[in-house]
Amino acid sequence: MLPILKNDEIAPNIFEMVVEHPRLAQKAQPGHFVIVMSDSEVSERIPLTIADFDRKAGTITLVIMAIGTSTKKLVRLKAGEQLSAMIGPLGHASELEHFGTVVMVAGGVGTAPVYPIARALREMGNRVLSIQGVRTKELLFWTEKLSAVSNEHIITTDDGSAGRKALVTEPLREILETEKNKAGCVYMIGPAIMMKFCAKTIAPFGVKGIASLNSVMIDGTGMCGGCRVKIGNDTKFTCVDGPEFDASLIDWDILLTRQKMYCEEEQCSLNHYQYNQ
Repeated sequence: MLPILKNDEIAPNIFEMVVEHPRLAQKAQPGHFVIVMSDSEVSERIPLTIADFDRKAGTITLVIMAIGTSTKKLVRLKAGEQLSAMIGPLGHASELEHFGTVVMVAGGVGTAPVYPIARALREMGNRVLSIQGVRTKELLFWTEKLSAVSNEHIITTDDGSAGRKALVTEPLREILETEKNKAGCVYMIGPAIMMKFCAKTIAPFGVKGIASLNSVMIDGTGMCGGCRVKIGNDTKFTCVDGPEFDASLIDWDILLTRQKMYCEEEQCSLNHYQYNQ
């Protein structure tokens, strides 16, 4: 029994879902993900990063962007209804250590998985500098939560409707120039193209970069092979070897190509779903 306690739209097509799952909440760590099935045993298995967890309340929080058939089905579920399945925690937890100063770069829905990592790093005594970037202010969410676990919180928007009109790479470069090699690590979670350019931005500074590639996963358990990524000279599976990897070793061009492999099938599925509504 996996009762949904809350499912609210917190930005256009972005939903915050809280699910009661005491055993999973006890084991969850920042960086872990779960496999979710919405409403039946034949539902698609969807990998979603654990955005938050409450061990005392026994709950798991997920943030879901409704863009395809399965995510649209998922966000239609209401408080009081139940998920068909939630399996986890899966993947490797985030590397948490005392880096000194850490820069967290969150792009779009990447704010959700960034939050528990930033919180844990702050609790360990790190100085946390967060950059939260979106296309426009309507897509901002959890700004107060992220700010509360950050020593400094910067908001950027592509259109200048909130915070600073800039891409996240601009304040990232400025921070690294100002910190003068004090930053011990940069975490980046968001669209692959954003993470690619964040990795390029930090390269001249010799700073360790960690990127989460959860968006490329399909099955989430290592069986389908759809999440293969090239890390240095090795081929890795994002779901069982990651989802976090050294950003400097990721072959971003292969990753971006793989993300487009199922676009036609995804659109056909969505068209069929919308036609039958």
